[in-house]
Amino acid sequence: MSSRALSEILHLEHTRSYLQPGDVSAALRLWKDYVHRPEEQLWHDYEWGNAHWYCCGNPLEARALLDTVMQAIPPRSARELRKIVSRYDAVWNQPAPPYDTDRG
Repeated sequence: MSSRALSEILHLEHTRSYLQPGDVSAALRLWKDYVHRPEEQLWHDYEWGNAHWYCCGNPLEARALLDTVMQAIPPRSARELRKIVSRYDAVWNQPAPPYDTDRG
């Protein structure tokens, strides 16, 4: 990201009561790590939840925070952040591989 975008995100983190310094980068890292998890673990989280989310952060809430930030920063910086987030979203939205029907 450009220094301008990083500066605007830092300013936002210091001026909004719902943000702390480093929240945006932590949310981005949490979302990135989550979407790269094996599908089996994602299904387990979906069906049963994940106890680690209470201590380590909820990736779905992190993604929602990123949406909020992208709306709050100027359009040019929002485009930069959106480009990064969309790469992770693309991983999240990948279709599952087809079942192997040749087994029998």
